[in-house]
Amino acid sequence: MDEIKELLTTNRKALTINLDDRKYGTFAEIGAGQEVARVFFQAGGASGTVAKTISAYDMTFSDAIYGKTPRYVSRERLGLMLDHEYQLLLDRLAVQRGERTTFFVFADTVATKGYKGTNDAHGWLGVRFQSEPGGMPSEVVLHVRMWDKENVLQQGALGIAGTNLIYAAFYYRDDPKRFIESLVDNLGVQRLEVDMLTFAGPTFAGVDNRLMSLYLVQYGLTNAVMFGPQGNVLQPSEFLYKKAILVERGSFRPVTHVSVDMLNCATAQFVQEPAVRGKEVVAVMEITMNNLIEAGALDAQDFLARVDLLGELGFTAMISNYSEYYRLTSYFRRYTKEMIGVAMGISNLLEIFDEKYYEHLEGGILESFGRMFKSAVKLYAYPMRPEVCERRLTGAGSAAAGHTIDYVLPAGVLITAKNVHVADHLRNLYAHLLENHYIDCIVGFDRDVLGIFSRDVLRRIKAGNASWEPMVPAPVAATIKRRRLFGYAEKPLPVAAGT
Repeated sequence: MDEIKELLTTNRKALTINLDDRKYGTFAEIGAGQEVARVFFQAGGASGTVAKTISAYDMTFSDAIYGKTPRYVSRERLGLMLDHEYQLLLDRLAVQRGERTTFFVFADTVATKGYKGTNDAHGWLGVRFQSEPGGMPSEVVLHVRMWDKENVLQQGALGIAGTNLIYAAFYYRDDPKRFIESLVDNLGVQRLEVDMLTFAGPTFAGVDNRLMSLYLVQYGLTNAVMFGPQGNVLQPSEFLYKKAILVERGSFRPVTHVSVDMLNCATAQFVQEPAVRGKEVVAVMEITMNNLIEAGALDAQDFLARVDLLGELGFTAMISNYSEYYRLTSYFRRYTKEMIGVAMGISNLLEIFDEKYYEHLEGGILESFGRMFKSAVKLYAYPMRPEVCERRLTGAGSAAAGHTIDYVLPAGVLITAKNVHVADHLRNLYAHLLENHYIDCIVGFDRDVLGIFSRDVLRRIKAGNASWEPMVPAPVAATIKRRRLFGYAEKPLPVAAGT
């Protein structure tokens, strides 16, 4: 039968849980009142669900109960709250009703809009629960941002979000996609952003948190997610907070020597910038959602392979839905006032100067550049061989298709940020950006790798042409062969002349 897609009200969700006498637990909330508990009390029948509610708002009381942490609105604090309250439930109630009850704890630690209205409204929410009486607990943790302008609206949004989380943990846990989409039921992404989500425990043994994070972007609950080298899900505001950021965009399908050389060279220049010296720097490899679904549908295994290969080399990976660079740098600016650097190839540099991407902006390309360069942003352009540049810019489906090379360079001279041509009416604008060092040439690069491109490497992998192996770092080649990624065939196929 067709699954009913009716949107349950927040009250209906809370009431459904209240009327199920197998579910019993604690609500511990810090920073925004007891908004989630209030929803359950207002729904009716809360005595069948609520074992205890607590709001240790005062820091001294909170520290005495849960222990001290460097930051009160943090994942660490949430974890201490879940640990303490869950153990207390078992200690006090397991003997009395443990055989017939699935215990749970909901906790949140939140900062809503303060009296002066200058703080970042965000919070950590989590639920730890048993899926069967006496069973080992599972857990879901998420980080949210609240976009309502008024404190009372943010509190209301938190009450709805917490109820959605608890309901999803009980009723959508076998359907991760439905789980994720339901987190903004009766809210919408205009009021609440979920920018991090992790699942743990026996109920979610088969869940890959990287894939769940990707769904957050795909379903519009957030605009970007990040993963550490070990594949761990990162919370952007904590990872990027007050750091200088260098980002390289690419398909990384697979990551090649060019990808690595570009970031390494750009990093060497970036750390020498006067505004960056002595500052903590993070480097990020970013893939856009458009790149992930360019074949028409999202290939989860292809996505995981790219993240894994970047992790093999120790890189932090990021998935975003920011097709325009000015939106990407604006995203980073939410978390830091330090300098932002963007490493890119010549074709991507020319793409930035393609006005068709800014037709939706009232100020067109000038508005986009104003947004991108308004505060400590610099582009680092990696060179390209002229013959390769011409082939890529005029080839179908290329990033900057439609551009042409209308000049001839002497043999051995590369196309760089200093000699690349943009449209005639944009040349003065380009010269201004170049002369004022908003755009710089990447130096110290490896000339021997300039002819390597991911699409060519991918084609050779699929064709069984072993010549792809020297084009990628050794750990990447080993992983591709071991896991047979990107259509790798173990036995090389006959290769046509010229490939």
